[in-house]
Amino acid sequence: MRIGGETDINRVKVSAVMEFLFLVLFLVVLAAAAAAGMTADSRDSADWKPTDAGSRWQSRTC
Repeated sequence: MRIGGETDINRVKVSAVMEFLFLVLFLVVLAAAAAAGMTADSRDSADWKPTDAGSRWQSRTC
């Protein structure tokens, strides 16, 4: 039996808070990088269908 000091529930709480803070830190760093223009669009347009004035072009085989 422990008297005083940390208990298992305190360690779980601290671990959960630390995990949340790391997630928030990651999102803040990602947002800052995006705002600074350090990110790139990885889409290469290879899967985009042609458009005609904003409407999708329909291929007609018949």
